[in-house]
Amino acid sequence: MNELYGIARLTIHPGKLEEFKRLAAKCMESTRTKDTGTLQYDWFFTSDETECVVLERYRDSKALLEHLANLGETLGALRETCSMSGMICGTPSLEHRKVLERSGVPIFSPYQSI
Repeated sequence: MNELYGIARLTIHPGKLEEFKRLAAKCMESTRTKDTGTLQYDWFFTSDETECVVLERYRDSKALLEHLANLGETLGALRETCSMSGMICGTPSLEHRKVLERSGVPIFSPYQSI
């Protein structure tokens, strides 16, 4: 299983919703135009728009690392508008696993699937 799944949970800081949405749109545009291995990138809001969940799916570790590189400064700016937590599901490459471990992102390894 080379595909990786990411789940990010974003809690938007008070008064930062419009800036958050602007930066989220930039993230989406970057993903659409620059990424070569992103298979899914879906954003969902709670009804009061205080939280957002992003569901992501990548061809492999290289594609996820490319995605993060493409987001670059936009991701950094987005972090100023919200608090973030997330997880990766799958089997990342050794290089990617080291990056995730340093950043504290938990990795969930495959167990069962259809």
